[in-house]
Amino acid sequence: QAQLVESGGGLVQPGGSLRLSCAVSGFAASMAAMSWYRQAPGKERELVAGISAAGAWTNYADSVKGRFTISRDNAKNTVYLQMNSLKFEDTAVYYCTRPSLGLWGQGTQVTVSS
Repeated sequence: QAQLVESGGGLVQPGGSLRLSCAVSGFAASMAAMSWYRQAPGKERELVAGISAAGAWTNYADSVKGRFTISRDNAKNTVYLQMNSLKFEDTAVYYCTRPSLGLWGQGTQVTVSS
């Protein structure tokens, strides 16, 4: 059964960093483009970053360009989101997804607070 499990969220001060991980099971991560989305309280879910199956192509929301980096280790069946220079407005639940299947993880909470 295909499954995505996120981890790495937590509480961090503004300007800090976190690395989120998305563990893929039930299919080979190398076969799929993957994305990270986030949803802040009272707001719609929004795309944060995406990466192609081989990792050669990435895209980012304007709000995170230059601060976040999406990557993947297909040998470990894992997708990452490195988040640097975090801001208050980055506070949200972050979800890993395989868009082609409509497959979502359970999410991991990121809270940026002083």
